[in-house]
Amino acid sequence: MAIDMDKLNAFMGRFVGDIGAAMHAGTVLLGDQLGLYKALAVGPMSAEQLARATQTDARYVREWLSAQAASGYVEYDAAADHFHMTEEQVFALATEGSPAFIPGAFQLVLGALRSVPRLAGVFRTGLGYGWHEHDAMLFQGTERFFRPGYAANLVSSWIPALDGVDSKLESGARVADVGCGHGASTVLMAQAYPKASFVGFDYHAPSIEWARKAAAEAGVADRVTFEVAAAKNFPGKDYDLVAFFDCLHDMGDPVGASRHVRAALKPDGCWMIVEPFANDALQDNLNPVGRLYYSASTLICTPASKSQEVGLALGAQAGEKRLRGVVTEGGFKHFRRATETPFNLVFEARP
Repeated sequence: MAIDMDKLNAFMGRFVGDIGAAMHAGTVLLGDQLGLYKALAVGPMSAEQLARATQTDARYVREWLSAQAASGYVEYDAAADHFHMTEEQVFALATEGSPAFIPGAFQLVLGALRSVPRLAGVFRTGLGYGWHEHDAMLFQGTERFFRPGYAANLVSSWIPALDGVDSKLESGARVADVGCGHGASTVLMAQAYPKASFVGFDYHAPSIEWARKAAAEAGVADRVTFEVAAAKNFPGKDYDLVAFFDCLHDMGDPVGASRHVRAALKPDGCWMIVEPFANDALQDNLNPVGRLYYSASTLICTPASKSQEVGLALGAQAGEKRLRGVVTEGGFKHFRRATETPFNLVFEARP
């Protein structure tokens, strides 16, 4: 075996970064759960001061702060022996409602990793591993990870990119949010369009219970209901809008889901499909965003699809061409990319 030491050293450098990031994920979750980021956002502090502010142990906090500084998540002033956060770090780590809030992503990752021992088995058998089989941390992290992006884009740009949908919602439309999870997308739409009525569907009963509480806390429970139902059999007809947020690729039979949406829409209704950003060719997705989505798809999306009937397993990097095929096979004649972000593709489908 002929080893190129320069190439090996470069690879090992990437490894050090990756293993450091993997270990760092746990510290981010601790900082989020214990309120360390939010407390430090107030201003420069020593480890002892931060420990007092959060009722934690100073020695643990010192080590945690050192890890954050080494990762660039907080700043360290050696002369004063104080730690502080920049405005950008506060925005991303301590401001829950910001569009850049990231602790939920780490919660999602650590929740998914708890299933790795069982996923090793389905790799050998080819069987599936359902969304409902994962640790509850995954469900909570998924909502907190996706909610900032929805809050930043859904009402301001995604819905306006759909032909005539914004005006229908403003005047009062019937909307089904399928695969709604904890209901973040449903609640956001209801808050923005008080004349419209919304129903969220998800096959996962614990998520529906969570979504009902979220709607009540947001003050929209009078116009939002949540029901346990799957994408191929959710009830109701004559919807003006059916929305699928980051879930079509998780479904075992997305073509069957497409057919059911087609039957549930009004003749002039619209199906909004939000999916992870992906190019059609594998080689064009070999980048940091593709790395994130292919990894998530390996641990979550592909096993979820294979656990259901058909088990098409589109994966989180299906790309526009494959998604178009699924939607048109389900009976839709019109399909277009309405808009996009670096992390999402937004499609409009019509009968």
